[in-house]
Amino acid sequence: MEFLVTMTTRVPEGVTDAEVAEVRAREAAHTAELAGQGRVKRLWRPPLAPGEWRTLGLFVADDAEDLENVLASMPLRIWRTDEVTELSPHPNDPGLS
Repeated sequence: MEFLVTMTTRVPEGVTDAEVAEVRAREAAHTAELAGQGRVKRLWRPPLAPGEWRTLGLFVADDAEDLENVLASMPLRIWRTDEVTELSPHPNDPGLS
């Protein structure tokens, strides 16, 4: 199954730049692993306001519970909220042919 996930990150006050950089580095490495497993298909950065962190991601998982396990494994989840939309195929999708 495919899922569109809107990931919004809000770093709490008091977190140092070094801590943020370390978590972001772990997030990048783990996302690369998930992509290698075929779990993360695409990531997009929508228009952002200053100081806003938001990412749109196309994920593949067996079901909603499996997706939650994938999302929970991501380091930025400590500061992130996720909005999940389950996707179903469209009959006119050119990718289906």
